Amino acid sequence: MRRFLRSAMIVFSWFVVPYSRYTNIKVIRRKLPPIRSHLLEIPAVDLAKLIRTRKIKSEEVVEAYIERCRQVNPLINAIVQDRFEEALEEAREIDNVIAMGINSVESMEELTPLLGIPVTVKESIAVKGMTNQAGRVFKTPQIAKSDAPVVEQIKRSGGIILLVSNTPELCLLWETYNNVTGQTKNPYDLKRTPGGSSGGEAALLASGASLLGLTSDIGGSSRLPAMFSGIWGHKPTPYAVSFKGHHPTSDFPKWGDFFTIAPMTRYAKDLPLLLKCMSDPTGPKLTLDRPISVNGIRFFFMDNDGPSGMMRPLSRDLHAAINRVATDFNAKRVNIRKMKWSLDISLSAMLTMKNIETIYHKTEEGEQPKTVCKETVKYFFGCSDSILPSVIFGHLQNFMKIIPNSRHKHLASIIEALKTEFKEMLGNDGVFLYPTFPNTAHQHYQIYHKLLEPMYMAIFNTLGCRLPTA
Repeated sequence: MRRFLRSAMIVFSWFVVPYSRYTNIKVIRRKLPPIRSHLLEIPAVDLAKLIRTRKIKSEEVVEAYIERCRQVNPLINAIVQDRFEEALEEAREIDNVIAMGINSVESMEELTPLLGIPVTVKESIAVKGMTNQAGRVFKTPQIAKSDAPVVEQIKRSGGIILLVSNTPELCLLWETYNNVTGQTKNPYDLKRTPGGSSGGEAALLASGASLLGLTSDIGGSSRLPAMFSGIWGHKPTPYAVSFKGHHPTSDFPKWGDFFTIAPMTRYAKDLPLLLKCMSDPTGPKLTLDRPISVNGIRFFFMDNDGPSGMMRPLSRDLHAAINRVATDFNAKRVNIRKMKWSLDISLSAMLTMKNIETIYHKTEEGEQPKTVCKETVKYFFGCSDSILPSVIFGHLQNFMKIIPNSRHKHLASIIEALKTEFKEMLGNDGVFLYPTFPNTAHQHYQIYHKLLEPMYMAIFNTLGCRLPTA
């Protein structure tokens, strides 16, 4: 199977690279308009303090972000649906409450640390009254009837929801396009992808049109867009953030080991604040306020995947970057040989999970369930409403069923061995430096001949242990 997959990627490249170059001929390389408002250049931590102390008004901040969204979205195509008028009204109400002086600055900081701050949300996460179909084509719009728990947490913390952003269909791709909203572009180069599946959030954050974003991650969907777009993404500890209210979902008992809703920010200093506000009160307790001395941390690093011979090695610039960081932190080079099985164990673990929401599940009243073969034929004749990853996902699930159960058990034993190795190596004071992806942002559609490389990230979802990843 390993040789087949590697060969398939080589063959795909013969078609994908020319197609990518052809489609990019139509894309005009334009620069985004410059940022005009200084409010867009202030981290959320500082902005919230200025709002609480009446130095600036929330309405001014929200207006600045709305204006920026309107400037850049015609170029990057990241917004699915906005609620700008409602957000402005909520900002005015917050300004009025602050002006009345009912609550002290200290109590506002403790109880509503995001008071007056605009927040954007990936469209796959439920925001009451907003579209919530995760890039799928429906006969009638699917509107969220209630907020996802994480959105409730953000609102309770004083955050103002500004919009919902683009995602590939059912979050099943490491680029961002679908047949509803279209293709989202990287603000630094419109011919390149911002990554996926949280590419809408990444593009908005990188272009200065958002400050804080709610995303999700099951195989690097938060981390890859952050890398490709030059911002900050984080996969929290499993179950630290509620995963309810998201599409796709699953009733598989260990779904939360693999999947999480995740924070994404433009400034690193805002990650702890946002994660703290997102955290599930019933989940694992996070010690985000505990001061940590860098001198007391042990650093380890790897600049390859085992090596497995399956995934591409790092490009020259990324190899230099990770080694430069390793040198700065005096990190110890390690070679965790079991990492060479990242591809096998990640595919085995994720594709054998049962009852994951796919296009083959009945979703609308009177709709006939789709079949894998019929949908594949429709796709290749240009008659399918779905994108390629959604169509072939059914084939991948079926393929996993023919692999002997003994093989799956063997790969599961490697997962447990890897967990043990990481726990013993890192302890309570260790940090592991490892590449997110072997190259920087590529042109649109080129992920199709790099479908093995996301396993650099997916392995850390597969492990399912208390190992937060950025």
